[in-house]
Amino acid sequence: MAVCARLCGVGQSRRCRRRQRNDQQDQGSDSDMDEEEEERIVGQRRSDAGSCGGPGRVAAAAATAGPSDACEYGSGHINRGGSNTGPPHPESLMELPPEILVEIFSLLPGTVLPNVALVCKKIRQILNTETIWRRRCLEEFGMKEDLRKMEAGGVSSQDLYVKLLHPYRHILGLWQPDIGPYGGLLNVVVDGLFIIGWMYLPPHDPRVEDPMRRRPLFRIHLLESKKATVECMYGHKGPHKGDIQTVKKDEFSTKCNQTDHHRMPGGRQEEFRTWLEEEWGRTLEEIFHEHMQELILMKFIYTSQYDNCLTYRRIYLPPMMPSDLLQPGLFKGTYGSHGLEIVMLSFHGTSARATKLTGDPNVPAGQLTLDVDLSQPIDLPELDQQRNIDVLSRIILGIHEKVQRGVEQPAGDTSASVGRAAKESGGTVAESMEVDHGACADASQSGSSTSSPPPETQPFVLPLGVMARNEVYPRTWRKCFYGTGLIAGHGFTSPERTPGLFVLFDEDRFGFIWLELKSFSLYSRLTDHLPHANAPNMERFEAMLRNMQSWTS
Repeated sequence: MAVCARLCGVGQSRRCRRRQRNDQQDQGSDSDMDEEEEERIVGQRRSDAGSCGGPGRVAAAAATAGPSDACEYGSGHINRGGSNTGPPHPESLMELPPEILVEIFSLLPGTVLPNVALVCKKIRQILNTETIWRRRCLEEFGMKEDLRKMEAGGVSSQDLYVKLLHPYRHILGLWQPDIGPYGGLLNVVVDGLFIIGWMYLPPHDPRVEDPMRRRPLFRIHLLESKKATVECMYGHKGPHKGDIQTVKKDEFSTKCNQTDHHRMPGGRQEEFRTWLEEEWGRTLEEIFHEHMQELILMKFIYTSQYDNCLTYRRIYLPPMMPSDLLQPGLFKGTYGSHGLEIVMLSFHGTSARATKLTGDPNVPAGQLTLDVDLSQPIDLPELDQQRNIDVLSRIILGIHEKVQRGVEQPAGDTSASVGRAAKESGGTVAESMEVDHGACADASQSGSSTSSPPPETQPFVLPLGVMARNEVYPRTWRKCFYGTGLIAGHGFTSPERTPGLFVLFDEDRFGFIWLELKSFSLYSRLTDHLPHANAPNMERFEAMLRNMQSWTS
């Protein structure tokens, strides 16, 4: 490190070295030894470039240098008595050509560049080079736009980084708004020369496999001045004044300063008709179910009162583990009269859990909607028996009773229960099932890695009498497991977990048969790119899940 500091000009100052050389002229052999050591160090600079003279290591030394260290040392060169006839090698960071210094400083994180600028006037001038800040915008925030055009318009890359991207970096990522039981999903991203908060909305019911819809709620930019401007995008009159406040870590709030922009000339009726068309893709006259009309009107009244003045809490995407049954992440699911909702699928040992990001007055956002026991695989019978709801009920309720009693399910009991159910319905074991030995493996092996080939699929059909919002659903299954779903009365009263069947169709779709409700929910993966959203580790993710449930419990 001493050698690196000396070569970079972070060691002794030039005055100290000149004084030391004058003192050493009278020291005889000691001076010769110092000269030999100095010769060896300087002569090996090129060979040492990879270990201590590379741009990254030199940049690190510059980031920690003091003001007097880098500027006072290194303008002179050592004369080797004619042994080196080529041009003298620079002995400090400050003797490097400006273009090399620009390359070195552009490797440093933008957060340390203000400290580097304090070293001396020359470095401060070099750090005003747009190339450095252009690279920081690209590498740290993924900006793909041609920043040179922006610079020609009067906004520099340095201003963009220092006044917009860096101050608001803490709000990038996924957030859940505090809208009572309804929740939501906000994704804050760098979009062009803006930071935009996009509210993600599920597709119109029941088209669960359609892409997500997006609506901008706010944006931040530097277009009109050299100061970051926050604008509310809610309503139908265009951008208007807004504000963003950081309440505490992993939490921020938005406020609209001109809520009159949210009003429409036709009053609340026109606002409701417009909201209904955007939210559901239909008019109130096209919704014949009276209970569904009440739920829709209730949601409009509840959500519109906030006027985009909301508090958001950070959420993370679940980390991927090698033993996971499939890639965890976000899915859209059907929830009867409540329409489509967004859930987060994650894996915890022998359990797969789906947590609501959007909710309803019965089961609010943040609650654990599905809890699947991966140690309880189920082999479905052939299609004729699958259509019989009584057969499926006996299988699931049999496992449910054993789980409730805390008795472990032996490896062959599930197949036996299928056989008993088939006999009671008048069939034979051979006719009612095909034993999948892989599905009855140990719980730790029940999840398949994404790198392994997909398992063999089997035919699937919903039992008669089970309601499904989607008439078109997958007709083959890979694996099935026992699980429970959360149901409750209005206002989240009398919540209870009811048994059901988790069906894995493929890597992007799964379903759940709610046995007590005799209904089927189909879930489809959300495929949008969500930057700045991955959990740092499993501990942080599980802590976030616990907090989500406490927000609405």
